Formats: sequence, C-alpha cells, structure tokens
Amino acid sequence: MAAFDEREKDFEARYKHDQELQFKVKARRNRLLGLWAAGRMGLTEEAAKAYAKEVVDAEFEGGDRHVVEKVCADLNGKGQNCTPAQVQFELDHLAETAKQQIMQE
Repeated sequence: MAAFDEREKDFEARYKHDQELQFKVKARRNRLLGLWAAGRMGLTEEAAKAYAKEVVDAEFEGGDRHVVEKVCADLNGKGQNCTPAQVQFELDHLAETAKQQIMQE
C-alpha cells in the first residue's frame, strides 16, 4: 500500500510542477508578445512594460483568443496592419522562446 501512496504523491507532485511550468510559460509568452507588439507600436520602454502587463492580464480574461484579439486590435488601432493569424503565429513562436527561457532559470 505504501508503494501506491508514494506513486500517487509522485504523480501529484509532477502534475503540480507541470501546471506551474505551463502557467509560467504562458505568462512569459504573453509578456514577450506584449513587448513585441509595443515595439511595433513605437511605445516607450515604460509604456511597453505596462502594455506587456496588460497582455499578460488579458490571458486571465479570456485565454489565448482574447490575447490575440487584444493585440491585433491594439496594433490596428496604432495604424499597424495586423491580422489575428499574424499575431497567433508570433504567439506560437514566442511560446518556444518562453519555454526555453523558463527552463534555463
């Protein structure tokens, strides 16, 4: 019975670690996307950091789709031609970058 208890604890610990990692990667990815978009919009460093935080917060309001819609609308609002597919492509690309950064920490 002790072996099953140990196995269950190991599984729960692994699951918790995986969930935390996934959360950190998504937050980093969204921050990187916000900084990328801020650069395209010509925002100052301070404004870029604030905008990146808004993008991270957008994940909590409606997931990836909301993040993509927000960034695309903001870019279009600043006169940058943008489609949701372009933002989604950048989001997917930055997910790998974010994961690598988190794994190196």
